[in-house]
This record gives sequence, structure tokens and C-alpha cells, in this order.
Amino acid sequence: MKNRKKVILAGGSGFLGRALARQLSQAGYEVVVLTRRLGAVVANARIAFWDGVTKGAWCAELDGAHAVINLAGRSVDCRYTSTNRRLILESRLKSTRILALAIKDCVTPPKIWVNAASATIYADTRGDAPANTESCGVIGEGFSVGVCREWEAEFNRWTLPATKQVCLRVAITLGADGGAMVPLLTLAKCGLGGHQGGGQQWVSWLHVDDFCGIVAAVIEGRLTGSLYNCAAPQALRNVAFMRAIREAVGGLARYVGLPTPKLLLAIGAFLIRTETELVLKSRKVAPDHLLQEGYQFKYPQLAGALQAIVARAAAQASPNRRLVEA
Repeated sequence: MKNRKKVILAGGSGFLGRALARQLSQAGYEVVVLTRRLGAVVANARIAFWDGVTKGAWCAELDGAHAVINLAGRSVDCRYTSTNRRLILESRLKSTRILALAIKDCVTPPKIWVNAASATIYADTRGDAPANTESCGVIGEGFSVGVCREWEAEFNRWTLPATKQVCLRVAITLGADGGAMVPLLTLAKCGLGGHQGGGQQWVSWLHVDDFCGIVAAVIEGRLTGSLYNCAAPQALRNVAFMRAIREAVGGLARYVGLPTPKLLLAIGAFLIRTETELVLKSRKVAPDHLLQEGYQFKYPQLAGALQAIVARAAAQASPNRRLVEA
């Protein structure tokens, strides 16, 4: 047990962090989660507290670690008020900066630093325009894109000779335990799983198991680049994406899916304190670097990914499972 490689997950108590902690622990790693949440518990991991801004006792965890994976950042699922805009940006820049400073102080620095970023850095893809790749992607404009650009710039400005730095531009990630799929499945079950807005916007997506698989491949040296688009090879228009969700849910949802026009989306987003950009922006992203380096997606097609998610959600909700866990 003492010979296990240690991996640090900064901001690892959320949806992606919990999934990653489970997979890395099962692969034999010692996982330490850095979190601001007092009382946080992450299965398969040890907790260390930090504020994401200042050095503290948590810094000692990095010395001699195999890898640091930074998932920290305030959720963008909120209204873009001036206060929230500041917090969204600062949470990403400050956590990245303090990790760099902590790594520089290490006697034995981590071998790899993986920083999450977002595929929303790319411009809206209109019509049948080519997908955005790492080498030929068109960078967009606006608040969200600006956050992504500054976030990556902060990560890339640090020179850490003993630590390889890898940036992951992550698409919308789907899983049964959180993220976008929870509300989407609920909408479909309620007969509201039709297309959103015009329905022609592109949706790039990734199954959470593939997110974990990509991170594992990076820290194990099977992927050797420095920038990856983390999205499944198959992008779909929103109308096809929502149809696939209804088909995976089955029952009446397969035939009944009321669409949500832009006006209703705007009203709904205001009521639940979020932004329509999260579903209306057209994201068409291609994982060229992953494919070129031979990464094998576990879920390259949306239908298979959704079937696995629905099956897992049903298993988690079953009375027999709850009885066993109790």
C-alpha cells in the first residue's frame, strides 16, 4: 500500500471529481481530494482542505505526488451577474495560480499537472461548418470564452521544468450521478424532452467514463500531448441529441417531447437562476489529438452512452440497491 502512486484532485468533490476518484482508486492510486467544502466526503479518497487561494498544510500533499489534476472552479450554472462573473473567473485563475506556486515549492514536484478547461472556448459552429479541432479551432467571443482564454493563459504562463503540463478542453460530460444528464432525464420523463431553441445548434458531449479514461491515459503516459479536446467523435444537433435521450428513457417519452422555444428558455433560465447559453450555444468539437494518439473511446456513440447512463440511474434508484446499501 505504501508504494501506491499519489494523485491530487483539486476541486475533486464534485461530479467529475467523485467519478475520477473512484476510477483512479480502483486502478491502484492513492487519491487525495483538495476541497473547500467543510465536512466533504469523497468515496475512495482522502480529504485535505484548501481555500484555492493561499498556501497551507495541503501543499505538503503535492510533494512526491505522481500527478495533480485541477478541476476547481465555481459552477457556471448560475446567472451571469457581475458578482458571479467575477467569482467564476477568479475561482479558476486563483486556484491555478496557487497550484503552480505550490508545485514550484516542492522538493520532488509532481510529474504531471492536468488542468481542466472547457470546450466552450470555441466559437459557435453554424450550419455544416467543420468541427473545431485543437489545431484548427476558431476561438469565440464573449464572457464564457474570455474566462476560458484567461484560464488557459494562467495555466500556460508557468514554467515547471520537472512537471509536464496538460490542458483538457472538456465538453458537456454525461453521467448518472450528476452534471447535465440529471435535469435532461427529468425533462424527458415529464414529456418535455423536445429540442431547445431552434434545435439546430450542435452538441458536443462526453461520457464521464471516457473523461476518467482520458485523464488516466494522460497520467499513465499513454497520451503524450499537451492539449486535448475531450469530446466524443460524434457531435449531434440538439434536435437529434434530445431525441436520443427520449429513446433511451423509453415509454411515452419516446413519442412525446415538447420543444422549448427561446422565449420559454429565457423565462425558465431566469426562474431557476441560470443562463440559456448552456443549451443554446452551438458546440461542434472534434477530438483530433485523442484519435491521432489512439485513444479508444468507451462510448463513441451517444445511443450507447445514454443506455449505460439510464441503466445505471435505474440501478441506483432500485429498492434492492438501497436495501443493500443500508
